[in-house]
Amino acid sequence: MKKAIPLNELSVEELYKKKQSIKGALIGLGVVMIAAFAVLLYLVFTAKTPKVLAAIPISCLLALLPAFISLTQINTEIKNRASRR
Repeated sequence: MKKAIPLNELSVEELYKKKQSIKGALIGLGVVMIAAFAVLLYLVFTAKTPKVLAAIPISCLLALLPAFISLTQINTEIKNRASRR
């Protein structure tokens, strides 16, 4: 398994590339999760499905939390490097 390189060892260009890829993944997964959330909410209120199904999309949004944390760390590293110049 490939070891993760610490952010302080990456160049600014690599940080921007990583930032853009994480941002793209978050947007794509976010759109899919919102669509799935809308479909599940529709099914919960119109069909005779258990109301517990409404909790599934909310808990799935927690899967995006590590990506948001990583994006925040990258943004912080970029700002730190910009302030050092």
